[in-house]
Amino acid sequence: MSNEDLYHKVVGYVELTIFPTVVNLNRIKLNSKQCRIYRVRVNDLEAPFLYNDPTLEVCHHESKQRNLNYFSSAYTAAVSAVDPDAGHGELVIKVPSELWKQGDDLKVLKVYIEFSLDQPKGGLHFVVPDVEGSMAERGAHVFGSCDEKMKIFSCHRFWFPCVDSYSELCTWKLEFTVDASMVAVSCGDLVETIYTHDMRKKTFHYILPIPTAAPNISLAVGPFEILVDPYMHEVTHFCLPQLLPLLKHSMSFLHEIFEFYEEILTCRYPYSCFKTVFVDEAYVQVSSYASMSIFSTNLLHSAMIIDQTPQTRRCLAQALAQQFFGCFISRMSWADEWVLKGISGYIYGLYLKKTFGVNEYRHWIKQELDKIVEYELKMGGVLLHPTFSGGKEKDNPTPHLHFSIKHPHTLSWEYYKMFQCKAHLVMRLIENRISMEFMLQVFNKLLSLASTASSQKYQSHMWSQMLLSTHAFLKSISNVSGKDIGPLIKQWVDQSGVVKFFGSFAFNRKRNVLELEIRQDYTSSGTQKYVGPIKVTVQELDGSFNHMLQIEENSLKHDIPCHSKSRRNKKKKIPLMNGEEVDMDLSAMDADSPLLWIRIDPDMSILRKVEFEQADFMWQYQLRYERDVVAQEEAISALEKFPTPASRLALTDILEQEQCFYKVRMQACFCLAKIANAMVSTWQGPPAMKSLFTRMFCCKSCPNIVKTNNFINFQSYFLQKTMPVAMALLRDVQNLCPKDVLNFILDLIKYNDNRKNKFSDNYYRADLIEALTNSLTPAISINNEVRTVDNLNADVRLILEEITRFLNMEKLLPSFRNTITVSCLRAIRQLQKNGHIPSDPSLFKSYAQYGHFVDVRIAALEALVDYTRVERSSGELQWLLSMVQNDPVHYVRHKILGLLCKNPPFTKTTDSALCNEALVDQLWKFMNSGASHDWRLRCDAVNLYYMLFGLTRPSCLPLPELGLVLNLKEKKAVLNPTIKPELGVGAVMDTPASIGQPPQGLKRKADTPLGSPPEPGQILQQQDDDGRGFNTMEDEDIDMETVHDSQAFIHHHLNLLERPSTPGKHTHTHTHTHTHTHYIHVLKTLLIQFT
Repeated sequence: MSNEDLYHKVVGYVELTIFPTVVNLNRIKLNSKQCRIYRVRVNDLEAPFLYNDPTLEVCHHESKQRNLNYFSSAYTAAVSAVDPDAGHGELVIKVPSELWKQGDDLKVLKVYIEFSLDQPKGGLHFVVPDVEGSMAERGAHVFGSCDEKMKIFSCHRFWFPCVDSYSELCTWKLEFTVDASMVAVSCGDLVETIYTHDMRKKTFHYILPIPTAAPNISLAVGPFEILVDPYMHEVTHFCLPQLLPLLKHSMSFLHEIFEFYEEILTCRYPYSCFKTVFVDEAYVQVSSYASMSIFSTNLLHSAMIIDQTPQTRRCLAQALAQQFFGCFISRMSWADEWVLKGISGYIYGLYLKKTFGVNEYRHWIKQELDKIVEYELKMGGVLLHPTFSGGKEKDNPTPHLHFSIKHPHTLSWEYYKMFQCKAHLVMRLIENRISMEFMLQVFNKLLSLASTASSQKYQSHMWSQMLLSTHAFLKSISNVSGKDIGPLIKQWVDQSGVVKFFGSFAFNRKRNVLELEIRQDYTSSGTQKYVGPIKVTVQELDGSFNHMLQIEENSLKHDIPCHSKSRRNKKKKIPLMNGEEVDMDLSAMDADSPLLWIRIDPDMSILRKVEFEQADFMWQYQLRYERDVVAQEEAISALEKFPTPASRLALTDILEQEQCFYKVRMQACFCLAKIANAMVSTWQGPPAMKSLFTRMFCCKSCPNIVKTNNFINFQSYFLQKTMPVAMALLRDVQNLCPKDVLNFILDLIKYNDNRKNKFSDNYYRADLIEALTNSLTPAISINNEVRTVDNLNADVRLILEEITRFLNMEKLLPSFRNTITVSCLRAIRQLQKNGHIPSDPSLFKSYAQYGHFVDVRIAALEALVDYTRVERSSGELQWLLSMVQNDPVHYVRHKILGLLCKNPPFTKTTDSALCNEALVDQLWKFMNSGASHDWRLRCDAVNLYYMLFGLTRPSCLPLPELGLVLNLKEKKAVLNPTIKPELGVGAVMDTPASIGQPPQGLKRKADTPLGSPPEPGQILQQQDDDGRGFNTMEDEDIDMETVHDSQAFIHHHLNLLERPSTPGKHTHTHTHTHTHTHYIHVLKTLLIQFT
């Protein structure tokens, strides 16, 4: 056995204390994936068990089916069959008949399960660096690897048997035995640490007395360095060796986030301790669990780093918000997920507003709104509160999607991110309706009720206060505020889609009235019709005025009376919305109209897209004088369509205005570059932004030499980074980057001096390389000569030399997060795409290998995905797909599929030599059974399959034999049932036996050894003799003799029956789903071995 085979092992047992709530409890169903179950005892009696995981292979017995509709139906059915909220599970335990009477008396049952994990593919992630030294010296560690979405749909069944549901709460005792050099961090309070007699191992004992669902339990084991927070001693931080100085700096402000949340919620942090653990190869940047959060170690930074600081603070604020809503208060069902995601996102937004300011907060809200609008208009609506009547998928509330939203396990990752985004935006709409004060009172009430419930001894009716449902949340809002928000919920929560407004106006001088026309598009995909109030703000000469208009069924036009008269030759200061009075040059405006600018829904109190038509001078006034950053950003976007000297001046003024929000000024840089390109034939003076940059950042005596770096003013720093990137987009009449701009950027690189700066310049240098990349234009080929490095254009040669120098320097002195390498790789790909150097994937392949920093790998993979599409290279596509299947880092595998979806090698509407039967089979097999250990990866593969082949059978496949089947009895011909027609996106169809009914049991052939995986084609026992499918033992019972015999064989050989034999029929029909039980407490002992 190689060393690798010795790693990654967990041995443990679980003890569940069960309070039956029904008589005759004869079966207990639990969730468990990839665990070897050695034995199960109930109250010290050996108990037979059956294991069946229908998600291991979604579609059985078929070689012809290759359409996504079929797969989606089968996958939804497989997930439903083991859904703990419906009382199902992969592991079915038969309660010994001697205990049935005890069940009648409603006495306690104790279930003991011994299990092990060997080389787990999901759930727990082992990181063992391939370097010299002991495991501790190498920084080997393991952690519960569930990202937020994985956690949402519960992946804890991957590493211990449990009820993997958010709605089943219990108290916990956790014990972890690890090597003496390791530290085990888990949920709850560390009670004691006990060494073994030989002092080679130690056991950590944790107790979590607050009722908590299994998905909110996690674990991290490693040679962590430990830091007790100097401001809050109940908070402890853990990081990998050598990173303690970074940990100290990155965590130095965490106490401020605690204080903020406790103050606004008027409620103490619910747990007695909080632990932050920083790990390598994390699934996502943040994962929150009861009293602990697991973060990516890449969030740690020193005091020299500027750009990472706000991102790290945001991640910590998100994690802490989820401690209150998500971990302490859990969801009642998947349909209520939006409430918890919405509340945690909303209070995180309040933290952003307080810490980063109102401008940053409003910019973030606009960004989130733009994201959800773009997604819904492109992909169709996002539904926050799906309901399924009768639990049948036939009532599909989202027919526009290529996946089911009935279970989180089947969701696209992108959809779930948009779901979270929409949830917190809807919370903000509720706040607009009832006020922030009432909103915070509602949260306080929910936390107070949960806090009272959590301190009670087990009583089934009390702990339900710790579970939040949509109904309970709305009832609490009604009780606290006295307001009915029913219409708002119906509009944004119970139905999907956003609103699309088109606005235009005319000014009626005679009546002094603004005639506003607002039209809607509610027929396109992802849109809905809006009826209700809308706010319109009109800035007039005499001030800013708000008008509430009512959007009715058919009304388009609204007359708004103006408060000002047009002003001819009168000089007077103009009052703005914030009370400020300013002098304006009114020469550009219409002399007959008092209107300066108009805004529709300025508070973003509707989830909408607004396309509004007003004159260019109105956008220019709005940019210059409106103090709201959202209005300024809207004006900049609109001015791209008006390339005039006046627009140029307005944008330049904004760039020079230091009081203006820095992100608005950054956006103005790119708009100015676009305007300059549109005005290239009439542009007067030096290139756009060059003289401004020189004035702000260069030496007065020598304008082409930049001053020594001093990034003490962060707003100036971000502008200094952005302006060269935007300037490089400028083009002359030949559509080339102006020579003096390129030389200017090369001089910035040449004279860059960071010696006296207290901050790192790595992000600035990375942006200068990006500027060089932006300056590239397609090569002009003369007589079809072959491009080599020897006959390069002189300017391009200079660029290539700089990039090569940077890349070589990085190997000697790596920058923080390797930002320079990332920029260089992107630049090299652009040089290839523009025909300056030969297209060659080998450099990217070497940088994409495991061992490089993750950001570098992603940049290299991005270039490879682009190369695959442009060159139509089947070799590189295979290389990428091989990496998806075999790469050690889950995040990288997920990212490759995401990149392929974003930049696909071909699509369902295009012909390509890459589209062939082998590729269809490869992707189908990976979706069907290859990604069973990683829900997210499987959903990514489904997305890619949809992008490449659509919903129906891929066109590159040959038609299966017998395309038509003649039915002589009914005298008609029908399509071969293996060819499924496309029924529209997300359409549902009847599928073979595995679909629409719970999973069948598993039989093994007589000559197959116990514990070996079944062969294809003999996985499912399709039907019993009487033609009825075996129905998860809901109607039948276990053949006790058969199971006992097989169990004896297992215990004798210390082996595992991963797929026990199919139970026979019996006559008992007791009620036995786990919904009739309550779990009060789980004891888990894990022995975790790296070697």
